[in-house]
Formats: sequence, structure tokens, C-alpha cells
Amino acid sequence: MKYLESDKRFERYTITTALPYANGPVHIGHLAGVYVPADIYARYLRSMGEEVVLIGGSDEHGVPITIKARKEGVTSQDIVDRYHNIIKQSFEEFGISFDVYSRTTSKQHAETASDFFKRLYDNGKFVEQTSKQYYDPEAQAFLADRYIIGKCPHCGNEKAYGDQCEACGTSLSATDLINPKSTLSGAEPELRETKHWYLPLEDYDGFMRQWILEGHKEWKINVYGQCKSWIEQGLQPRAVTRDLDWGVKVPLQDAEGKVLYVWFDAPIGYISFTQELMPNDWEKWWKDEKSKLVHFIGKDNIVFHCIIFPAMLKADGSYIMPENVPANEFLNLEGDKISTSRNWAVWLHEYLKDFPGKQDVLKYVLCANAPETKDNDFTWKDFQTRNNSELVAIYGNFVNRTMVLTHKYFGGKVPACGELNDLDRQTIEEMKQFPERIGRSIEQYRFREALNEMMNLARLGNKYLTENEPWKTIKTDESRTATVLNISLQICANLAILSEAFMPMTAEKLRNMLNMEKKAWFEAGSADLLNVETALSEPQLLFEQIDDKQIEAQINKLQETKKANEIAQAETEPQKENITYDDFAKLDIRVGTILSAEKVAKTKKLLKLTIDTGIDQRTIVSGIAEHYAPEDIVGRQVSVVVNLAPKVLKGIESRGMILMAENAGGSLSFVSPDKQIKNGGGIS
Repeated sequence: MKYLESDKRFERYTITTALPYANGPVHIGHLAGVYVPADIYARYLRSMGEEVVLIGGSDEHGVPITIKARKEGVTSQDIVDRYHNIIKQSFEEFGISFDVYSRTTSKQHAETASDFFKRLYDNGKFVEQTSKQYYDPEAQAFLADRYIIGKCPHCGNEKAYGDQCEACGTSLSATDLINPKSTLSGAEPELRETKHWYLPLEDYDGFMRQWILEGHKEWKINVYGQCKSWIEQGLQPRAVTRDLDWGVKVPLQDAEGKVLYVWFDAPIGYISFTQELMPNDWEKWWKDEKSKLVHFIGKDNIVFHCIIFPAMLKADGSYIMPENVPANEFLNLEGDKISTSRNWAVWLHEYLKDFPGKQDVLKYVLCANAPETKDNDFTWKDFQTRNNSELVAIYGNFVNRTMVLTHKYFGGKVPACGELNDLDRQTIEEMKQFPERIGRSIEQYRFREALNEMMNLARLGNKYLTENEPWKTIKTDESRTATVLNISLQICANLAILSEAFMPMTAEKLRNMLNMEKKAWFEAGSADLLNVETALSEPQLLFEQIDDKQIEAQINKLQETKKANEIAQAETEPQKENITYDDFAKLDIRVGTILSAEKVAKTKKLLKLTIDTGIDQRTIVSGIAEHYAPEDIVGRQVSVVVNLAPKVLKGIESRGMILMAENAGGSLSFVSPDKQIKNGGGIS
């Protein structure tokens, strides 16, 4: 029972999700853009009785992984093992219903990707081209663009990469850089000839124009527009191999030191993972015209999934084309772009620890605020508001009121439905509309709209309960009260079916309270889901309030991240002019102990310190009150310049200066000996 006519010709659904890159964990941007909508779609179709396979896995090849491994002094395999496990476990705990979640470093994938390349090569689908690329003579390796730094020709940034200047944002070629250097050895790279294989995308221009521009005008505007722009600018050959020691090796004799380009090998992962899941039955999912292929991705992957990967499939000639690529825009965080490198993100594995049992809350918020047509912003305050004002106050409140009243008035058993009035009939009739209304929105990839309709059913229940006031009618008309609570319970049962796609853990909890078996989507809309006299379980709160302290903790965590980024990005002050040893020798620096400390009245920064210098006990006024509490520093050993000329500060004679180290963020730390030194010990 499909609501869209266009979908009725399909017998099964092959659903893929963009492969998260295994150089870091998964964050809320990934979830909102790809995994939450894909999971909703797959769960809905399963509930409709459709044959579905939801395919995911980790993308584990490419230059960024080799760079991270080099920085950490470990192997690339160590990096991908670490993050693949984190990502996989996070998805499992979060409840993304993958039928398979694999990885591109698997043996199965290497074989599938190699065979795919070799098949296209043998059929003459590639062109060979020789070009000059940078080579590190010391490391004896060709350099990927990210392994080359130099001066940006546009803004003068001395640390621009070979593909982009991160200071001014300009896209670059490695040959654009002034004074390029290899990050492997620091050597000046030299241009050397190297041979690679290219997929001539221009050969598929006619096919793309017909298939996309004419045949898929129903695609989302952002997707269709980007494809149209690419095609009309003219498609160009794209390298499918590169010089690197990490990846699927090119299966040719004259290809030593070359691997498949990650953009070529990664999407083949969808096929290899399906083979891994169903080694004898995978072809029907990828080669049968009765299978509907849908790619869930972010907007940065539109071209790869709408033009490049389809060109690969077309070149092979035996595969189906994607029917839709419902790419989302980007999700920002507290007004700033999510960035893995800057740690500006809400990481899924951390969320699961900080908010145990609240998987569905995050799913709800990310779907309600999904960046379907434009970039959207996630804020912790909005997260709190949507939980407290929507999930708790609307959905949870309706279910709890219904359950509590049923237990109070009818011993926790479903009461009989008596004679219906106009409001009852109107409510039941409206309830019947929700399955198709929600389902149609999901089938059109309008998940925010679908979620809102599901919540409208909860709103309908609340309205119905409030208008009928069973807590009043029980005093005069038990039969009327029974009818109202019966209909309210039937709405709860419908919610248990229709919310499963969006909030599966909540749906299960609600089913258990109603003592109701899991039912198919097309059974929803009925006012007879629960039999009279069915014993209900004890009421439980489906959602709980999230307090200000929990939100403040998350905001503070982000603020600390912002501070750390500012420190990391701060430029070190340049060296001062040289001095002679004799100049330095004039300074008399001694180890002393702070005997007492107190704030100087009417000042923010000054502390009055009494210090035993080993020579004497003296008063020193120091501007450290914003960094240290007086009681915390008594007994600390410090370094003191004892022969600094006295100076009167706020009426106090200060005799000397404590040496402090200043961080890039402005915080101060004592310059102290790392073990106890007798007071008066000299520093040289």
C-alpha cells in the first residue's frame, strides 16, 4: 500500500547512507543530514511491509587518514580501527537500523573495488594520462595536495595547503603555492611525471542531460540545481587512481605505488557491503529494475552520487541508477559551522554518555530542525525547549494523562466504547487521516513535515481529552468517561505505530505500557487497535524534563572548545631584540615561598604577597588576582626578580617581581621549580 503512484512499480528498496570518514567520530551534522532521515525512511518502509536493505559503513582510505596517522605516530590502520569501532558502536546505541554496517578496508571491499576497476579498464572505459605532480625526493614519494604547504599567492598565508588556503578560503593547486615544501620531510618538492587513469565524464554528458535534467525534475531543488550547474559547465575527465601507499591497490602490472582514488573506491562500498550481507542474493538489489535505489547524503556529496558514481555504474552497464538522492543542507552549531578539525561539534558518542536513554530526544530534535532546504542551526536551548515544551508537554503529557486516568477509574483495563457523539466521530475520522498524511510526506522525503503531522496526532489527543474532561464526567456519567478514555487509548495505540519510524525506543515503551504487539503501518488509523478489557501496564513517563544545569554544562563545554581553538590559533609573539649575557646576568632571580596573600582593596587584579626570598621577607604586589585565589597560593614556591627597583602600587611598596608564564588565551601560570628548592636558591 504505497501512497505515491511512482513508487508502486518497485518491489524492494536499496537505501544507502554516505560513508562517515574514519578519521573522527560521528557528530550531529552527520546525523541530521544523513542517518536520521535514512533511518526514518527505512523503518517506515519496513512497517509498510516492503523489502528493504539499509546499507552503511566507514570510509577508511584517503590522504586525511594518512596525515592523522603520521601526526600521531601510528599506522593508518590504527586510526581507522579506532574510529570505525567508535562510529559503529555509536550507531548501534543510537538505534540506526542498518542491515549492514561494514568498512572499506575489508577484504570483500578490496576484491569488489578491484574487480569493478578491472572490468571498466578491460572494456576501455578509462583514458590514460601522464601529468607532472610534486614529488618529495627525500621521502621518495609523490605528494598529495595536503602534503604540500607554501605561501598563498592571494593572501600571503605562509601555511597554505596544496588544495586550499584555510586563511582566505581560496581553492588552490599545489603548483600555485610560492616556495612549496613537503610536510613529509620539509624538502622542496620537484615536479615529476606520473601516469594515472581517468574516467572521461564528458562521454556521459548526453546520458546525464537526459537522465537527470529531463528525467528527474522532481529531485530536490538543491540537488537538481547543483547537477544542472555541473553539467552545463562541461564535464571533465576525473582521475580514478593516485600515488599513495594507503588504499585499494590498482590491479594492473604497471601501477606500482598507486591506489584507487578514495572517491572511486568509497561508493563501490555500497555494493561490496551488500555482497557481504547477501553473497548469493546481492544482484537483485543493484541490478533489478524493480529495485529502487536511494542515496542519503549531505550536500557536499551531491556531485559524487548524482554524476560521478552513476557514470561509473553506467560505464559498467549492468547496474540500476539511483531514483532519488534526497541530500540535505548543512547543520550549524550555535551559530558556527560544525568542524571536526576545530572540535566544534556535538559528538554522538559523547551525547549518549551525557544523556543516557535520550536517543529519541536527539532524533526528534534533529528531524524537527533538519536542514532539508537550507542550512539550519542547532542550539542547546532549542534542544531543551523542544524536549520540554513538545515531547514532555504534548506527546508525553497526553499519554500519561490517558494512562493515569484509565488506571484510576477503570482499574488499568481498556474500558468499553459507548455511544459516540459528534466530537467523538470527528476525532476518529481525523485520526484515520494520519497514516496516509505522514506516509505520503515520508515517501516524498519531507521528514520535518511528517514528524510535525505525527505530533499533530498527539495534539489531537490532548485537545480531545481536555475538551471532554473525563475527570469531571466520571462523577456523573461513567459510560461517557469510558468512551472518552477508550478513544484516547486508541489514539495512544496509533501513536505507538506512527512514531516508531521517528522514535523507535519511545514507540516500544508505549507499546509495552499498552500491552500491544508491534503492528504494521497500514493497521494504523483504526479506532479498534486495543481490545476492551485489555490490561494495561503501569504508567511510565515517556520523556522527562531537561533542566538548565544539563544545558549549561553543554554550553560550557563548547565555550571551552572555543577558548582552546583561540589558543591554538593564536600567533606567538615574535622574539625581542638580542641582549648580551652580561645584560641577563644583571638580573638576580631567586626561589622564594609565598607566606601570605591578600587582595588589594578597590582593585580587581592586584594581590599583596609576603614572600620569603631566602634573603629576607618582603612585600611584592602582583597582578594575578584574576587567576589565583589568595588561599590557593600560600606555600607555593615561585621565581622572584629580587633586584628590581622598588615601586609604590596603591600605596604599597612592592620590592621585586614574580615571574609568570602567559598562555595564548591570557591565563597565567607560575614559573616554579619542579621540586622543592631552598629559599634564596639562584636561577640562571
